[in-house]
Amino acid sequence: MPFETDLLIHQSVKGRCGVDLPTPEVRNRTGQNLRESIGLPEVSEPQVMRHYTRLSHQNYSIDENFYPLGSCTMKHNPRLNEKLARLEGFAHLHPLQSEEHSQGALEVIYQLTDWLKKLSGMPGLTLDPAAGAHGELTGMMMVRKAHEAKGNPRKIVLVPDSAHGTNPATAATCKYTIVTIKTGDDGMVDMDAFNAAVKEHGEDIAAFMLTNPSTCGLFEPNVKVIADTLHDIGAYFYCDGANFNAIVGKVLPGDLGIDVMQINLHKTFSTPHGGGGPGSGPVMVSEALVPYLPIPYVEKKKDGTFALVKENETSIGRIKGFHGQFGMMIRALAYMMSHGADGLQKVAEDAVLNANYILHNLKDDFHVPYPGPCMHECLLTHKKQKEHGVTTMNIAKALLDAGYHPMTVYFPLVVDGAMLIEPTETESRETMDGFIAAMKTIAKRAQDGDATAFHAQPQTTFRKRLDETQAARKPVLVEDK
Repeated sequence: MPFETDLLIHQSVKGRCGVDLPTPEVRNRTGQNLRESIGLPEVSEPQVMRHYTRLSHQNYSIDENFYPLGSCTMKHNPRLNEKLARLEGFAHLHPLQSEEHSQGALEVIYQLTDWLKKLSGMPGLTLDPAAGAHGELTGMMMVRKAHEAKGNPRKIVLVPDSAHGTNPATAATCKYTIVTIKTGDDGMVDMDAFNAAVKEHGEDIAAFMLTNPSTCGLFEPNVKVIADTLHDIGAYFYCDGANFNAIVGKVLPGDLGIDVMQINLHKTFSTPHGGGGPGSGPVMVSEALVPYLPIPYVEKKKDGTFALVKENETSIGRIKGFHGQFGMMIRALAYMMSHGADGLQKVAEDAVLNANYILHNLKDDFHVPYPGPCMHECLLTHKKQKEHGVTTMNIAKALLDAGYHPMTVYFPLVVDGAMLIEPTETESRETMDGFIAAMKTIAKRAQDGDATAFHAQPQTTFRKRLDETQAARKPVLVEDK
């Protein structure tokens, strides 16, 4: 177990340095007095290396063990992807370099665009958004611009209560009023509530934002009916494609009547996810929204070279500096080309198989709020354990002592004590069997009346049980010493 270590700022000793550099010539042209210090710690190179190495030993990562976060797709990131993203011609390319000297990069963007169009069955696409939520914003900006072009900006966006929280936030950011559609007893969109909202608000509805597959781990069976209903009133169908991992290569969203959909390259196509790393949230659109796609985008000229289209009078304009997260694009394209079309189908099949394997093995130990089969993730609750004084949070803390990162807890909000588990397709049966055994042990301990012991967990982690409530309400961001 790593021992406690001070922050680098507290290890600082005046005059200590990890490198010997000449004193720079200072030219002060501001007319202001120079600061004597900018407050950086003065430490040696060994201090820095030891500090961050110790911190890394306290971290949990997908390279160490199973990461069952639901709705997050923490799959293994193939090292081939990393190697290709670090090729000198890509990694050292400057975004302001001329098109003539950036043909390889432009071709990568073009090819990835082509792959995603084929996988989505949708004719238009932008790779610029920096992550899923940014993609949502881009998509809804296009929806707003399309309605404004028709002379009717509309006021309302329908959002299911099981949606990712960024969906209503995005619609509100675009100045829409949110009308929430409740989830039915089967975990799907309550069609009576949906139809009632359509009848009440009619042509004031700009769009419906559906996460499909949903955060309940289910595929919406009424998706085509929903699309047709929206199109009848001139509204657009927005699909949150964060869970595209479950249907990639198996379903073409364009065939379902979807008008705009963001996906997460950093979830579906293996690139790093979580930990503050860069994301990428491409947005695919139907023919009706193609005119409003952001600029710039890459086109292939008749002579086979590639160029950036930087002007389009109907576009919503730029939504990001330069051309998106290029390193993520390389990784995603490498993943697609490594798997091929048949391999991507297998990705979805194995992701769904693994989730159903866990659901089947734990359905007698934990409460299952909605009947299976599920998609890429399964949803359990603490209903059975709560009768014995053990909650979802207790179960999550106990999993830490079993050597596993906890699943997503208390989400989706439509069920009490939710535990959302996503194994992804990259986990072996042996790994899942170990996780299942740990969960069964926890369930038995709860049934045997071991509630008090749960409150003392975890015991094996670097930090013992934390007070999450106080951490959220009264965070200590700077340590005084």
